[in-house]
Amino acid sequence: MLRCPLQLVRLRLPVRQLSDLTTKFTGLGSFSNLNYDQLQSSLRTDSSQCEQFWKLIGEQQLNWMQPFHTVSDCDLKSAKIAWYLGGKLNASANCIDRHLATRADQTALIWEQDEPGNQVYITYKQLHAEVCRIASLLLQSGLQAGDTAVLYMPTGPPVVYCMLACARIGVAHSVVFAGFSAEALAARIQDVGAKVVITTDQAIRGGKTVELKRTVDAAVKSCPMVERVFVSTRTGASVPMGSIDVPLEKNAAACSADCAAEPMDSEQPLFVLYTSGSTGKPKGLVHSTAGYLVYTSLTHQHVFDYRPGQDIFGCVADVGWITGHSYVVYGPLANGGTTLLFESTPAYPDVGRYWETAERLGLTHIYLSPTSLRMLLRYSTDFVTKYDLSRLRVLGCVGEPLNHEAWEWYHRWVGGGHRDIADTWWQTETGGVCIAPRPSAEGAPILPAMPMRPFYGLEPVLMDPATGAEVTESPAEGHLCMRRPWPGMARSIWGDHKRFAETYYSQFPGLYFTGDGASRDAQGFLHITGRVDDVINVTGHRLGTAEIEDALDSHPAVSETAVIGYPHKLKGEAVYAFVILKDGVSIDRLGDLRRELKRRVRDRIAAYAVPEKLLFTDGLPKTRSGKIMRRILKRIAAEDYDSIGDISTLADPSVVEALKQHHDLYQRHK
Repeated sequence: MLRCPLQLVRLRLPVRQLSDLTTKFTGLGSFSNLNYDQLQSSLRTDSSQCEQFWKLIGEQQLNWMQPFHTVSDCDLKSAKIAWYLGGKLNASANCIDRHLATRADQTALIWEQDEPGNQVYITYKQLHAEVCRIASLLLQSGLQAGDTAVLYMPTGPPVVYCMLACARIGVAHSVVFAGFSAEALAARIQDVGAKVVITTDQAIRGGKTVELKRTVDAAVKSCPMVERVFVSTRTGASVPMGSIDVPLEKNAAACSADCAAEPMDSEQPLFVLYTSGSTGKPKGLVHSTAGYLVYTSLTHQHVFDYRPGQDIFGCVADVGWITGHSYVVYGPLANGGTTLLFESTPAYPDVGRYWETAERLGLTHIYLSPTSLRMLLRYSTDFVTKYDLSRLRVLGCVGEPLNHEAWEWYHRWVGGGHRDIADTWWQTETGGVCIAPRPSAEGAPILPAMPMRPFYGLEPVLMDPATGAEVTESPAEGHLCMRRPWPGMARSIWGDHKRFAETYYSQFPGLYFTGDGASRDAQGFLHITGRVDDVINVTGHRLGTAEIEDALDSHPAVSETAVIGYPHKLKGEAVYAFVILKDGVSIDRLGDLRRELKRRVRDRIAAYAVPEKLLFTDGLPKTRSGKIMRRILKRIAAEDYDSIGDISTLADPSVVEALKQHHDLYQRHK
């Protein structure tokens, strides 16, 4: 494996930045001659300057139907976040209508279908017509502003049409990843109170067919609030159609292709997106219309140096995740860009799929996950070098922290040793990229495997979890928090603002707590060290340990479980479940039970949530108050027995030695 020395890597390609703001944001006045470092310093030390910055950005980044009168009304101590108050706009109009005068015939979407060599191009004019027809159909079905709709669909044009159609009429959409089980889907439909579900007959991914409509049928049996299920056609397969089921394309074709975009308040919910938390119940995070769109479009433009009309942005994320929302749909389209809809997998039909796609479609950007990189670097570099990647300008990465080996492989074999790597850190909660190497001063160094710099106007701080005090020295480590609010932040958890405040704003009052740990080097650059709570990051997907434990505990043979994440070379983190069985369970059944428990997690959550390791044990390390000491389980999973530390506070210290023996035996016979 070629090793890139861990010194500063200076990029050879020119990178646009805010050193000449006059050409970027006409009218930014006093900010126009500041470079990155000067601008950040100005925004960090002067709250009025920060307010003025976001005011000017808000005015110029979007088209407003009614101008806002107040830039922000935020109080992080009470989890109150509001931006651009008094303003009215429409997200769909900002992603489509405002581009029609100059970009009607420009490609907006490139649908890269599962079978390579099959791509579909959709112009802004075509996008407008399809979105309007579906919006008209949704209105005819009785949906109105303030309602919610759940979208259980694969990545492709129909899901984008439906997202923007919902936004056009003020219906908050909640896209559920088309890999969740019927039970998980039903829980999200119930929580958000969706009147309408939109799905697809089937999905195709990696050459395999997925029965989406049948999953929806099973889910809506327990969702009496659902009045309509619209069914889009992907394969044309015959699927059951009941009394509430409506063929989407057939009925939309009869509707008007001119549906007015309704003015929405700046804080009108644009979408609800579910992410796992440290309790068993997923969190439905609410994002607003104006603040989210301002921030997503701005970060797309400057983190990735995106040039509308010239570049083809290739984010390969599924639309069911926040990355797909922000950098497949809303960011690129708000900027009048051309964006990729990638339906397949990085290894179908072979591990050169990303690079073959990049060559064939002429991608200028590719934005992928560390998990896929770790998987791809196991294979011959011939799968990369046989393709012409000369059009690629910017390489992006998002998900769990990117390790050095994967960064070096990406930089050398895909980037040719000179292309910009946007190693980004952000979350569903943040709406868009918060920390990344760019934007920054031209020629500024990039360090391997760390996001480094906060985006404009953001102020990350490290906090000591023991004292609650800020860690001001460098180098240092701590819990990563944000001192200042920004427009793209989530506004609440759907139906549970108290949980929102407790989760993100109670541990360090006045700060947003990300749930991640970070280190800061002597130069002030940031490196993300991973989750500090009971959330596991598996292949870039956040999973609450309690959610997996609930699924395992529901088995009649199980007494108690404890789930942790442990380092995994390919996935970043993988799931390790420690399971205590009820008395009387036969030892002869252990093999069957292990399979049953894994299947239960797959059925109730998703395939990627299935424990990689599942250990049956007689006890768990608990304090006298009953709290499970997960740090001990993590040390055992990593076989780092010397670092287990003090166990004198445990109710039964002998459990630790028994667990070590069980783990060693399990590893030998696994």
